[in-house]
Amino acid sequence: MGAQKSIGGEITLTIDGREIRTEWGKTILEVARENGIYIPTMCYLSKVEPIASCRMCVVEVEGVEGMILSCQEKAVDGAVITTSNGSLDRERRKIMELYDVNHPLECGVCDKSGECELQNKNIEYGVAEQEFAAKDQHRPMQNWGFVSYDPSLCIMCERCVRVCNEIVGDEALQISVGGYKSTIVNVKQDEDCSECGECMAVCPVGALVSTDFKYSANAWELDKIPASCFHCSAGCQLYYDTKHISVDDPRRKIYRVTNDFEFSSLCGAGRFGFDFGKSEVGRDEESFDRAVKALERAETIRFSSLITNEEALLLKEIADKCGATLVCDDAKPFSDFLKTYSSFSGKSLYGADLDRVKRSDVVIVLGTRIKDDAPMVKYALATATKREKAQVVYMHPIEDDSISNIVTKFVKYEAGAEEGVVAMLASLLLEGKEAGEEDRIFEFIDDLDMGYISAESNVSEEELDEIRLMMWKKRRMTIVAGEDLYTHPRASNIARILAEIEKHSDFEILLVPPASNSLGVSMICDLDDECKGYTVGYNAPGDFVLSALGDGDLDMPAINRQEGTMTTLDKRVVPTNAALDYDGYELADLARAIGIEIGEVIELTERLPEDRGYESIPFDELPDYFAVDGTNHRGYRLKTVECGGDGTTIAPVADIRSYDGAVVYRCDYGRSFNPFTASTTQLGDEKGILRGSSQFASAAKISDGDRVRFEADGVLFERVFNIDTSMKGTVALNPTFDIGLSSFAISSYRFSQVKIEKIGSEHE
Repeated sequence: MGAQKSIGGEITLTIDGREIRTEWGKTILEVARENGIYIPTMCYLSKVEPIASCRMCVVEVEGVEGMILSCQEKAVDGAVITTSNGSLDRERRKIMELYDVNHPLECGVCDKSGECELQNKNIEYGVAEQEFAAKDQHRPMQNWGFVSYDPSLCIMCERCVRVCNEIVGDEALQISVGGYKSTIVNVKQDEDCSECGECMAVCPVGALVSTDFKYSANAWELDKIPASCFHCSAGCQLYYDTKHISVDDPRRKIYRVTNDFEFSSLCGAGRFGFDFGKSEVGRDEESFDRAVKALERAETIRFSSLITNEEALLLKEIADKCGATLVCDDAKPFSDFLKTYSSFSGKSLYGADLDRVKRSDVVIVLGTRIKDDAPMVKYALATATKREKAQVVYMHPIEDDSISNIVTKFVKYEAGAEEGVVAMLASLLLEGKEAGEEDRIFEFIDDLDMGYISAESNVSEEELDEIRLMMWKKRRMTIVAGEDLYTHPRASNIARILAEIEKHSDFEILLVPPASNSLGVSMICDLDDECKGYTVGYNAPGDFVLSALGDGDLDMPAINRQEGTMTTLDKRVVPTNAALDYDGYELADLARAIGIEIGEVIELTERLPEDRGYESIPFDELPDYFAVDGTNHRGYRLKTVECGGDGTTIAPVADIRSYDGAVVYRCDYGRSFNPFTASTTQLGDEKGILRGSSQFASAAKISDGDRVRFEADGVLFERVFNIDTSMKGTVALNPTFDIGLSSFAISSYRFSQVKIEKIGSEHE
């Protein structure tokens, strides 16, 4: 095959008579795809390691006997490669014939028909009949919840198993090996399976399909509307697959969500929580007039982060016009944290992104229950552990057994101890670094009372030593920080310490925004701390409420009925499009009514603030695709802007408050992020319950199934309590997705010491 010139250097090879230059280290298949040369595959997925089960990608290399797998073989200097000829095509046809053994010809009723890779390859290689067969096996259909599995259609390509292991990190799917009896088994269906649908998305045939979508539409009937998921801050790529409701009803309906599964992923909320927002909305002129008057007298406009960048900018203009202040409770702590962080780091944005996490060999996760807060970050951690053999340190007051397979070390600290823990990390991570004249962090570290912090936080010196060993000779290291830090009473000092860690160590920081577009809101709007006087709420509580849920004083369009952009945790400005028609009033109508000149809201896309990193690009000119090599061309990356310092110093670590007795932690489940997610058809059955260990039950003097009352985050909750045997300690999980728009008005620290009152039993 020739000799490589040098590892990491440029090589030259020939594919189908075409001379190609590329970097050493890529496979033949990758090089071919990057240069528009077609090599067929069935099992290959760019986002996982080569599976090599289908053998469709075979090629011939001059000087090498036989055929080789292009998905696994590295391209080397001087190689002369043939991707298609008579022998290769015959080999591929035989492979397709084997795939077709006892694969039922159900194309007319199969959900995958029209977008089935097996169907396409049969046509490509002219497989019109089968000359041999195997004995039929009894393979009953299986219901895995949101996903149904038909083993009789399964071609055992292993894609589903690989994405579950390498991308999602659940390790829920396994292969039950038995020749023609082989099937895929869901070993965690009733416990730690995230029910994300990734397995279904990558299935090349109709073996794994949506239980809800099954038999409801054909692929060729559906229009694909490119969009972005707004359930969390990842802003994942997706398509809303729509068509009319019926022959007699021409209104559009979302039937399912799909995505560019080759390069992107979705969690369960993104894939199954698509039909949110009020569906039938008209123009109520009387309510509209009241809304205009409400805005004209407003002293505060309160809104949530589940909003486009353009809406955020328009709300800013409306507030300026009306003389009102802006309040966004879920974004405010993050906004303040980021501003302080920027003033110390000297740059407007944190350094890391999801790609950095995936390529890291050490990741420290701090201040977030990551599987529930940000599933895509959890996916990135899983990828890092599988591909980079990454050491993952998970630091939190609550252990999460569901991700124990991707966590190398769990460090339990006490609730409220985040400032002390970050200070201890600074001491560890900046060991041996030389201080400059203006470096504030090293004097702070020298003054730390490590004995006190260790005792009060419950983080021992031995645990820090273990982390120190994990870092030995590592190259890419990342800290993932979450909402517990932003809402902490000492958040400002924590932000300063983290900024100094990123500035002086080999670690990059990823700050996970707490809600959908919290980063965009933080960059675009100047937010006040609290509501003052008469308040208009935009998908948030207020004296007059504009709501897309249908529970306010005037209906507004939900995100799936809007065009616009959001700013993701990856610092990328990505577009979304309207999947459904909307006949009601929009924010632009209200803006015009109070004297602001504006047509469509997306006119503001090119007016997003350039001094904060946005670019002046019209909405319709924003790219929205992945290149054949996986390069992300969705929107654009927000520019990092140089910032001046605020002149403050790092304060000494404050006394660590003790959280005794029963403590609850504000945490929504991984598929129910907010009231919009909870309003969807497939996810709407989720019930908000208080989950805790038997130890918590003893501390609170309650039992499994008890109905309880308690106050937390300024809200009086009545919940059913369930014992979760996977949990330990005296902290219980309390969601807020089921309390309506009030969930968007919470900005307090996520741990609350509570008094639990038993008020009955769920069995009464």
